[in-house]
Amino acid sequence: MKVNMRGIAAFGAIAVVSTLTLAGCAAGGTDEPADSEGDAGSLVVWVDAERVDALKGAADAYEEKTGVEVEVVAKDVDTIKDDFIQQVPTGKGPDITMGAHDWLGELSTNGVVAPLELGDSAEDYLPVALQAATYDGTVYMLPYAVENIAVLRNADLIPAAATGFDDMIAKGQAAGLAQPFVVEQGAEGNPYHLYPFQTAFGAPVFGTDDSGSYDAADLQLGGEGGTAFATWLGAQGAAGTLNTDIDGEIAKQQFLDGQAAFWLTGPWNVGAAVEAGINVAIDPIPSPTAEVASPFAGVKGFFVSSESDNKVAANDFLVNYLGTEDVQLALFESGNILPALTAAADTAASDPIIAGFQAVGADAVPMPAIPAMGSVWEFWGVAEAAIINGADPASTWQKLVDDVTAAIK
Repeated sequence: MKVNMRGIAAFGAIAVVSTLTLAGCAAGGTDEPADSEGDAGSLVVWVDAERVDALKGAADAYEEKTGVEVEVVAKDVDTIKDDFIQQVPTGKGPDITMGAHDWLGELSTNGVVAPLELGDSAEDYLPVALQAATYDGTVYMLPYAVENIAVLRNADLIPAAATGFDDMIAKGQAAGLAQPFVVEQGAEGNPYHLYPFQTAFGAPVFGTDDSGSYDAADLQLGGEGGTAFATWLGAQGAAGTLNTDIDGEIAKQQFLDGQAAFWLTGPWNVGAAVEAGINVAIDPIPSPTAEVASPFAGVKGFFVSSESDNKVAANDFLVNYLGTEDVQLALFESGNILPALTAAADTAASDPIIAGFQAVGADAVPMPAIPAMGSVWEFWGVAEAAIINGADPASTWQKLVDDVTAAIK
């Protein structure tokens, strides 16, 4: 899915001002309403604890240049979204919050986020990051990190990357492995991890509209592509290549123990493999067809509150300070996730592990943020698990499509 630049180009370049005389934001770290005089010319930014130090330099630099005080407040990552949604309409909460792009449907529906003007800097971001930051043709998020899955390969067991899915299995079997490939599944399935294979059969979840946004009315799970994927899924279950008895921990342990040479997972598991002494290589996801296997991308970024009285300053701080290579690299160092800014991503990719995930991410598509995606998750994994365990592929997949269609309507 490509970025549609027409909607983005419609935004004018942001005005950068040396002195900002702005009304105060809502009180950020407290539940008390803002004092418009006491808080004039200030911004409050919510982040998780790991990102506080990474933003401190940018906050100090912005205050020094503009006179606008930036308070960075550490928040619990598990509650930050709900707190933001609840507090913004009441005049409480921050001017800016950190978050994930797939929150956008919920944030937009609740009316708590304001559009963001990226201006000419839009072209400086990785295409998938910019696409994820856009909802209904409008940019709402300043992206700072992109995360996707890829194949971790034990390079001591298998020296060369696989050319396709069947080649991957063959390479592992030739090395004497009973389970060459592992991927997290579990009793209820895990469609997030299997999505690259589904896309290789031409069965994405949703199509896109003219703005490049996902279109809930264009469900593309079904058809020949969906049936072909379901048939393949059933064959892999019968062969034991995919197994719902293998959850995340089992998949990890089999790879760490050298029982499996290929592990489809994310950067969050690389550290454990390296610490176990495995010579890790990051490979493209081997496709079961002649088409590319495209995983989901999750993008992290910053949103501006729709109730902030300092929207100009908030936009300026995000675009011209958090959108710089130095700050994006500082955020990268705090989380080891590929930066969203292309220049920072290229710098971070001097590490071959990061470079590997970046290469796979070039074919990634944003996880849909539209509310209809909730209806897909409800039925998707259970249907896939049933097929892997022997249910009829065609009828089970068709029931999934019918259930999702009915739920969306």
